[in-house]
Amino acid sequence: MTETTDRVKAALRAQRIETPSWAYGNSGTRFKVFTQPGVPRTPFEKIDDAAQVHAFTGVAPTVALHIPWDTVDDYRALADHAAERGVALGAINSNVFQDDDYKLGSVTNPDPRVRRKATDHLLDCVSIMDKTGSRDLKLWFSDGLNYPGQDNLARRQDRLAEALREVYDRLGDDQRMLVEYKLFEPAFYATDIPDWGTAFAHCVELGPKAQVVIDTGHHAPGTNIEFIVAFLVRQKRLGAFDFNSRFYADDDLMVGAADPFQLFRIMHEIVRGDALKPEAGIAFMLDQCHNIEAKIPAIIRSVLNVQEATAKALLVDVDALEAAQDAGDVLESNEVLMDAYNTDVRPLLAELRTDMGLDPDPVRAYRRSGYGDRISADRVGGDQAGWGA
Repeated sequence: MTETTDRVKAALRAQRIETPSWAYGNSGTRFKVFTQPGVPRTPFEKIDDAAQVHAFTGVAPTVALHIPWDTVDDYRALADHAAERGVALGAINSNVFQDDDYKLGSVTNPDPRVRRKATDHLLDCVSIMDKTGSRDLKLWFSDGLNYPGQDNLARRQDRLAEALREVYDRLGDDQRMLVEYKLFEPAFYATDIPDWGTAFAHCVELGPKAQVVIDTGHHAPGTNIEFIVAFLVRQKRLGAFDFNSRFYADDDLMVGAADPFQLFRIMHEIVRGDALKPEAGIAFMLDQCHNIEAKIPAIIRSVLNVQEATAKALLVDVDALEAAQDAGDVLESNEVLMDAYNTDVRPLLAELRTDMGLDPDPVRAYRRSGYGDRISADRVGGDQAGWGA
């Protein structure tokens, strides 16, 4: 058991989970954003909050930016600020969905002026990556149609491919393009990148620096996400996750809140595919909106949920599972998997954190630190960060 524990601890110690800058600001639903005291007013203050998550968990050393929400005059200064706080800047997320020009789409818009504007923004994001040292450009498009006949479906794919090619060719040798998909919303009749197959096809056409992003909230009910994970890992095209939870649609709740068993099944496929280690290239990101819960503790809790699912996946008895599968023993195969899932890994994780010089209970340690009270008192005045819903 000691050998297994040491192996699991080593894998968990190397795990990296990226937190999103926008999760620290005011964010919520289309209907209401509830403001909270102490919310960051600048990208620099978002970095400060992200550094707290890393300080208490030890596995969240990077923070993703969203442009233009995190636009600053000097991105190298922002990167230096992050380094001083013990973290680094991660993926650069583009935004071609909030401008009035994008009502009928961005890179797939029938108006060439709008397409040019959208593509130029994506190219600007690559230039920002050059300054921040970021590896990943993350692309999500709200482009789509609300009514049959509104536009030509095939021509929109041509426009999309043309824009993606131009941006892909601008990437540096150590940079990647991560293409995200979403079943619906805000487009309700047809979304231009509605599923993993569409994203995968465009990535294959582009080349090896184009990878697929799986947002766990972007699927039809009942979709087998772990199958998508297994397929993309096999094809070496899974570039990143956006971890969150959904009950109905793209709810962006804390990962593991709605279906922790699904999170375990996803991480089992990652472990089985030997894709957990950082050198495998999969970015494990959070993409969440904390509207009614305190933001920093919610993000810490989300990191812990990913760790717990990963620890259980690492405890699967692979030899026993493969033997049962080869023998066609359905019940035994399922039992081996369930034995790992039903293991209480919290003591192991507490022991790991103690070994790392961290408090074994990060959420309570954060609350005891008084950081939340300090930022509530200090961050008075100015405009709170938020995405304006």
